Amino acid sequence: MRKALRWVLSLVLVIGTVTTAGAATASAATASVATATTGTAEVADTADIKDRILAIPGMSLIQEKPYEGYRYFVLNYTQPVDHRNPSKGTFQQRLTLLHKDTSRPTVFYTSGYNVSTNPSRSEPTRIVDGNQVSLEYRFFTPSRPQPADWSKLTIWQAASDQHRIFTALKKVYAKKWLATGGSKGGMTATYYERFYPRDMDGVVAYVAPNDVVNREDSAYDRFFERVGTKECRDRLNAVQREALVRRAPLEKRYQEWARAEGATFTTVGSLDKAYEAVVLDFVWAFWQYSAESDCAYIPEATASDQEIYDVIDSISGFSFYTDQGLEPYTPYYYQAGTELGSPTIKLPHLGKLSRYGYQAPRNFVPRSIPMRFNPLAMPAVDSWVRHHAHQMLFVYGQNDPWGAEPFRLGKGARDSYVYVAPGANHGANVAGLVPDQQAKATARILEWAGVAPAAVRADAAKAKPLAPFDSKLDRQKVQREHALRP
Repeated sequence: MRKALRWVLSLVLVIGTVTTAGAATASAATASVATATTGTAEVADTADIKDRILAIPGMSLIQEKPYEGYRYFVLNYTQPVDHRNPSKGTFQQRLTLLHKDTSRPTVFYTSGYNVSTNPSRSEPTRIVDGNQVSLEYRFFTPSRPQPADWSKLTIWQAASDQHRIFTALKKVYAKKWLATGGSKGGMTATYYERFYPRDMDGVVAYVAPNDVVNREDSAYDRFFERVGTKECRDRLNAVQREALVRRAPLEKRYQEWARAEGATFTTVGSLDKAYEAVVLDFVWAFWQYSAESDCAYIPEATASDQEIYDVIDSISGFSFYTDQGLEPYTPYYYQAGTELGSPTIKLPHLGKLSRYGYQAPRNFVPRSIPMRFNPLAMPAVDSWVRHHAHQMLFVYGQNDPWGAEPFRLGKGARDSYVYVAPGANHGANVAGLVPDQQAKATARILEWAGVAPAAVRADAAKAKPLAPFDSKLDRQKVQREHALRP
């Protein structure tokens, strides 16, 4: 999505001690019953949920973690590298399962990146009080085929990963399913619905960018001309400009840091290119994850070199465009440069101080990986959503740059909605909508999941999450880190 903007929907990559699933698989086998229609084996409904899950062909256990009121599993599932040619090899795709009860609906969550291996609950999961399956996106480690054929990293292949997992788990979780995700995860949920519209009973896509025409990015320029107050915009622009005016002394600090940390710049090409990429991220990064009130903490352009360096570092992160910072996100930049697109903004306040402008995703992917952009991928998805969306909800933040090019609904859309949370950034959610929209969105989610109480079906204003708030499970999923992307 962004040629240069890379924060993250931060995911904790904690791989627990791998435990053997042999005993569980063996016990599942003894409890299994033949299924003549599929030729596979399923465990009887009365068996332990772990046995039922591990009876699914290709499913294996990495770890089970205790959490009160739930069972939580970290799993691997065997996927074909190429869904069109399954004989071309397989890889292990990581997923997690927050199990509540097979009588409850299930939410299929994707971040579009790595999967967290700690229990958490998306907003729709809390609303419907359901189970949650969370999937790691293909090619993010460790869910990467070896050797990696990067041509198989496409939105269709990823949607097909979800389709296979849904098909396998639907035998256990037979109630209704919703797909959800934020940012690139919201895009992922949307693409899945586009390619497999019969799988899910509803989609809740948060802050999902929709860069339909990669070369037409004037919507982003208009966004930055209007967002927030003029005083805030001017202060941010002045600091960004000053960081390029003082390029020489600030790059010296950057070089000293890189030498001390052992950071290198082979992929992006030079420390100078990395420095400018970080500086150009600054304004976008501020609005993506900050509140307008945070402008009070931005220094004046007359601040010292160290103050300018520190504020740029704290908001957009000098560590990111190093080889070490970029490597975990190679799959994202590959997709941005082959299908997703990446916005560019003009930044007229910088004049001729910028040497490179917004750099293309190609600059952030090792040259050993070939890339070719497909200009038809995003228009096809956009057209499908406009004309065929059914039971889809899109939520955006008013002050989030990624919402400058949102998904829109046309005459063919049915029971679908696009809402904007006032004053919200990239963490926008249903809870942040104005009251009537919040109630309607919550009611529709409950209805799509098949769990709307009679009172809610009669009056959407009575809609509220079915599960109480849990400070650990429901913590904010969007965390500010030094990695800017959707």
